[in-house]
Amino acid sequence: MASRMGIIVRSMSSSAAAVKPPIQLFGLEGRYATALYTAATKLKQLDSVEKELVQIQNAIKDKPLLRAIITSPIFNRTLLQTTLKDVGSSAKLSSATTNLMVLLAENGRFTKIDGVINAFKQLMSAHRGEVVCEVTTARALSDGQRKELQSALRKFVKSNETIQLKEKVDPNIIGGLVVSIGDKYVDMSVASKIKKYKNLIESVA
Repeated sequence: MASRMGIIVRSMSSSAAAVKPPIQLFGLEGRYATALYTAATKLKQLDSVEKELVQIQNAIKDKPLLRAIITSPIFNRTLLQTTLKDVGSSAKLSSATTNLMVLLAENGRFTKIDGVINAFKQLMSAHRGEVVCEVTTARALSDGQRKELQSALRKFVKSNETIQLKEKVDPNIIGGLVVSIGDKYVDMSVASKIKKYKNLIESVA
């Protein structure tokens, strides 16, 4: 797999190896996204690639028939490659975006495009100095709680970084909150405390 990804990077940009991505991603989607980031940086197409990928992702999400066709594992690879080249040309997509789609089709990986796009979004977020923080609460945060939380989270990031807060509501945690920021994870939910006390009681019963 490593050698194949090396070919992909070289296919997108002959001098791409000199570019260092802002964060390291793993897995198939992460490797394709990193190859794309590397090539788009050299081609000075980062912003246009990001916009194009978001449009492609939205189109796939909003059109079930399109999603069924391009993500089908039994779809003819050659036909898909030709179709994607035509789409890239007619839609005037950047060369990096077009190359990505064609390479995914060529390698029978087009069903992974949504994951690749999400991984590329992570790279672009890191590129802009954004740190994604996911917070899960039992009830939606009020404006005051949100400001207080953002102020507290600032202690976990560098001065040149900004926090991108993603909020989730899960009544199952009962109360408190669960925070994930970067590689840090803190579970301060009431549900986790109840489970902890329950396990403690059962261990001494």
